[in-house]
Amino acid sequence: MRWPFALALAAACLVASACGGSSTSPSGSTGTLRMMLTDSPFTEDAKSLLVTFSEVDVHRSDTAEGTWAKLPFAGGATSRTCDLKKLQQNAQDVLGTGSLATGHYTQIRLVVSTSVIYFDNAATEACASTIAAPDGRKANVTIPSGEVKLNREFDVSSATTTTMLLDFDGDKSVRDTGNGQYMMSPVIAVVSVQ
Repeated sequence: MRWPFALALAAACLVASACGGSSTSPSGSTGTLRMMLTDSPFTEDAKSLLVTFSEVDVHRSDTAEGTWAKLPFAGGATSRTCDLKKLQQNAQDVLGTGSLATGHYTQIRLVVSTSVIYFDNAATEACASTIAAPDGRKANVTIPSGEVKLNREFDVSSATTTTMLLDFDGDKSVRDTGNGQYMMSPVIAVVSVQ
């Protein structure tokens, strides 16, 4: 009498995926990914280049194509703005950090929502959820394709922190198209994964 009940209970657990483990990782274990941002020397005469990221995502190899895990911004913010001019000469700041299912990851996706270049004054912070706009002359930077995908494999191990350093190359990303107009095609490289 107990045997059919046990089989029914086991089948229900398998269907609902509620008995042991996690739907995010076969073993249910997690690790931490910390994504850092720096910038190569930026020769433009600007004092600040504020770039706002609206998403930082990663793709695990054993999930369906187009399935992304979001990496949270600091303090639960919905975006993160960085002044690339302040992230030069070995300066770095945290772009996002959070818990991810353990496993092998194959891609990083960054979504850039806005970018503004300032010519007279510098911003006061390197990265924050919002940065006060400096006074003086400025120009919006048009971003035809705000999404950047980086094919870089890395692993997230249980109970450890994986740190990834990205280099957002402002010099190669932003170009003056004339008449005070600027355009950005984000050029971002993975410098290291540790």
